[in-house]
Amino acid sequence: MRMWLWGLIAVLTGGNRMMEDHGGALGGEAQAVRIAHTNRLAGSISPYLQQHARNPVHWYPWGEEAFAVARRENKPIFLSVGYSTCHWCHVMNRESFENEAIAEILNAHFVAIKVDREERPDVDRMYMTFVTATTGSGGWPLSVWLTPTLKPFAGGTYYPPEDRWGRPGFRSILQQIAQAWEADQNGIVQAGQQVVEQLRHAAATRYQSDLALDDDLLHQTYRSLKSGYEPRHGGFSSAPKFPRPSAPGFMLRYHARTGSQDALDMTLHTLRRMAEGGLYDQLGGGFHRYAVDPRWHVPHFEKMLYDQALLVPVYLDAYQLTGDTYYADVVRDVLAYVARDVTGPDGQFFSAEDADSAVPGAPGKHAEGAFYVWAADEMAQVLGADADWVKRHLGVEEEGNVPEDPHGEFDGVNVLYVATPLTELAPDLGLAPEELVQRFAVHRSALLERRAGRPRPHLDDKAITSWNALMISAYIRAYQVLGDSSYREAALRALGFVEQYLYDAKMHELRRLHRDGIASGTGFLEDYAFLIQALLDVYEAVFDTRYLGWALALQERQDALFQDVDGGGYFDTIADDPHILVRMKDDHDGAVPSGNSVSAMNLLRLAEMTGREDFRASAEGVVKGFGRSLAHVPHAMPAMVAAVDFLLGTPRQILIAGEAGAKDTAALLRVVHRHYGPNRILMLTQCAGGGSPTDFQSFLGTLAQREGRATAYVCIDHVCDLPVNTPEDLDAVLQQ
Repeated sequence: MRMWLWGLIAVLTGGNRMMEDHGGALGGEAQAVRIAHTNRLAGSISPYLQQHARNPVHWYPWGEEAFAVARRENKPIFLSVGYSTCHWCHVMNRESFENEAIAEILNAHFVAIKVDREERPDVDRMYMTFVTATTGSGGWPLSVWLTPTLKPFAGGTYYPPEDRWGRPGFRSILQQIAQAWEADQNGIVQAGQQVVEQLRHAAATRYQSDLALDDDLLHQTYRSLKSGYEPRHGGFSSAPKFPRPSAPGFMLRYHARTGSQDALDMTLHTLRRMAEGGLYDQLGGGFHRYAVDPRWHVPHFEKMLYDQALLVPVYLDAYQLTGDTYYADVVRDVLAYVARDVTGPDGQFFSAEDADSAVPGAPGKHAEGAFYVWAADEMAQVLGADADWVKRHLGVEEEGNVPEDPHGEFDGVNVLYVATPLTELAPDLGLAPEELVQRFAVHRSALLERRAGRPRPHLDDKAITSWNALMISAYIRAYQVLGDSSYREAALRALGFVEQYLYDAKMHELRRLHRDGIASGTGFLEDYAFLIQALLDVYEAVFDTRYLGWALALQERQDALFQDVDGGGYFDTIADDPHILVRMKDDHDGAVPSGNSVSAMNLLRLAEMTGREDFRASAEGVVKGFGRSLAHVPHAMPAMVAAVDFLLGTPRQILIAGEAGAKDTAALLRVVHRHYGPNRILMLTQCAGGGSPTDFQSFLGTLAQREGRATAYVCIDHVCDLPVNTPEDLDAVLQQ
């Protein structure tokens, strides 16, 4: 790669490090005269693209129109990727994209393209891989420069508009790249081609047929996660601290398999500290995206649907393992938030709420967390005589409780967290803990009502297939474990929305998202994998074989569209998009588990439900397709290792000869759902909806009720314990 390009990458890396270390550098508002503009983003259904539709930048959406202009005018492309609830995307928009002078440079020398990363995760992943490989970190907004044939040659994340602290700003970088393109276009094109070749090599098969699928892989994953554990405040990484639900989820599995008390203790401590911290909305429920500090106190305030969906099952697991209602109460709070604030009129789940919102009493000013933070005097106005102990409970200080605030964003205000548990406050107040809990509930409602009068954060009201599927799974699990029928209805209503608006029943194909009555985009691997998972979860809760049949049809279509027959596993995208230069496979379980990790588990569950060994073989192929990653960094894919745990174990088939909805059947099911059982499948002989489970598993036809009562058969590889037909006897069998 040419020396000038290495120098440019070093420049871009400097900007990237500012974001990594400090969350970006807040600059002043753009010093440009605001003029009314409308660009090509105005017709998009994406809330993110619409946020930029009035920029003076001549934005194009991702597509052939923009690419043709770049080729015809021989201009490099500036690609900006973000999403509508991204704080630093808003900052860069205000500082740079609304700036007339910067827009003039962009328009003169580049073809500018905007991409919503939630709409096109394939575009985001391809170019994010390039940026993280060349700069050492990534994030949003993602800023990448491409040749007219879409090959990346430079990139970073957020940049301030002007030069600061010895680093060039966005204006300077644009000018440098424009000059470099004029001076050495051939060198840049060659460098871009080399980058694509390296990306293709990195994305090439990782299949490892001799990967040892044994307990050592589980132990290695446990040790790696434990090495990153922070014992004081919990969490399996240092700050900034992300929940990453697949990590605590694996640790609970590991405890169940090995009896490791450390695995359980670390996970329970982490879950409590997360829910007691500012990461959790102490008034309205729901988790924010991540915490910037080690003690989960100061969050990045956006709320993503997938965080709620993925954390609910982990807290339910903790409740099943411990019987501690604390974890169940967190689940109820989270689901109350989802139902209240991010559920649409047709039962669909919206994507996210912004971190930023208007500052009350300050017209035109927006700030991160403005909707959530409290001044001590405002809280006292609401609480009256009980203000002191409520403030003590929630960590409220007169001068504010965010001492480390380099940008002055939280001066004089408080991020609420559980500073002193109510059980510790009760003796000081001469009250029983139960009475104090009731009194706090009243005050919490009053504070929530006062907060509701503030300007709300922006709601991204698009419904993404994969994220809706995750939330469906969360709701149906909560119904099973907590027994609240409203959770069942929420899951089924959302599933009905997906079926009506996002599913082509004739082709068995999915669309990516829906908004304003319009379904858009081709489904990706994660859309198929997460919906298959949701359908299996729903079947195990309502026992309508229609959902099992739908899951099988989707699995077959997923295989046809995404399977890598030679390299194992699944590609993230379909094969017929010429503008995706590298067809990638996600080998990391991040905020959301990879589609391959979820697919491996789906295939194993389907194998147990249908008796089809080809599904089990496919699951092994998925795992070995990521053999190199699992051999060297298994903690990067804890959800995949969870599938290995299922593969290595002896999954229980809990088969109930009984009628769906009958009282005796329900009594047995309540016992099943009291127990933590990650490696099991659950089927019923007399299903709802008129279907027959023997269409999928002929073995079920041999099972009969005993003494005219619903009867449970607990089996391993179709070898069953003696049948039982009382809740007490089933409980004894499941404890073995």
